[in-house]
Amino acid sequence: MQRFLILLSIAVAAIVPAAVFRLSGWRPDPVLDTAVFGIAVLAAGFMLSWGAEAAEKRISQGLILAVVALVTVLPEYAVDMYYAYRAGQEPQSNYVHYAAANMTGANRLLVGVAWPLMAILHWWRTRQRGIALATVNMVEVGFLLLASLYAFVIVLKNRIELFDTVVLVAIFGAYLWQAGRMPKIATGLEADDEPGPAAALGTLSPARQWAWMGGLATVAAVVILASAEPFAESLVASGRVLGIDEFLLIQWLAPLASEAPAVVIAVLFVLSGRAEGGLTTMISDKINQWTLLVGMLPIAMSVGAGALTSLPLDARQHEEFFLTAAQSLFGVALLLRLRFSLWSAVVLAGLFSVQLVIAFIFRDDAARAIESLTMLAWLYVALAVVVGILGAPSAWRAARRLSAAVKRGGLPAAATAGSGPADAAP
Repeated sequence: MQRFLILLSIAVAAIVPAAVFRLSGWRPDPVLDTAVFGIAVLAAGFMLSWGAEAAEKRISQGLILAVVALVTVLPEYAVDMYYAYRAGQEPQSNYVHYAAANMTGANRLLVGVAWPLMAILHWWRTRQRGIALATVNMVEVGFLLLASLYAFVIVLKNRIELFDTVVLVAIFGAYLWQAGRMPKIATGLEADDEPGPAAALGTLSPARQWAWMGGLATVAAVVILASAEPFAESLVASGRVLGIDEFLLIQWLAPLASEAPAVVIAVLFVLSGRAEGGLTTMISDKINQWTLLVGMLPIAMSVGAGALTSLPLDARQHEEFFLTAAQSLFGVALLLRLRFSLWSAVVLAGLFSVQLVIAFIFRDDAARAIESLTMLAWLYVALAVVVGILGAPSAWRAARRLSAAVKRGGLPAAATAGSGPADAAP
């Protein structure tokens, strides 16, 4: 408990400067403001993650990873919802681009950085060249595939509409419902050995656990809501002061701060010998961002506009969204055989690096950037088709085993592992 209290004290100390800035209205410098409010969002995200971990023993096992993933990315939602809200108030402003940029950046960082990090850390720790998933993880793979395919509908329409909100929220709701129905298996997330600071809360009585969880969630939510607007605005101002494209700052820097708590939780799973749990957390994170985060943007924009509206995608945002959808589809294809190999991680990380190189080289040439991103997106699609065809038979067999297991209420021990050797090439 002492270690938890020390970490909590550090988190509170990180929040105090932002509280002073917010309550006093003092804004000495955009760069300093970005750092102060960004650190506060990061600290609040960790507080949320500790509460979510502690709640694991209090909710249905099938929902554990989905709920942890949802709660720990609330900072990302707060920032993106603010940009979408302001886009509704000023539809001709750059806020429309910022909302789309933050969303696509967050999604691409997950697949291009967080997923590979899980496999690389697992290899570093065990020298195993891949992470084997369980048969029940076909739920995550299947719903992520469904959301990724629907994303191409949005690409064709060139806008995110309220109808898309209904569809995407329905997909996420179905995912949560199906996750709650899954047979119980040993995931390493149960019992008294949660990774990280939340383990200390497990030693308390149920009443005190709930009090701590409620307190952590309340404080963190207040901090995130209070910091989202100044953090988002200071990012834009910092780009102008430093001469850096604010679009790129919002696309990459803001998600890094808001995604960090969720990634750290997943890393702790991997380092404590639960690589499957870490990877599944990141997959669940991707599902909720690719459904709820995208679907909430038209709602936030409509609230800002005071009328029903949609989020348009201009030429650059069209290609950014297309690239994000293509990367997502390729990521799903790599998971169809229920194993995520080290080679798959290297390929995803390498292609993500190409995105960053394109963004840097053509930062002042939008036309060339769009052309290059389009070519890269089509490469993702081509790879997804090839890898998907190769992995489809394994996915079909796993889906049939899972369907049969749900009907009889459990999975045999042999069916809980992935469908093949974890160290196979992609």
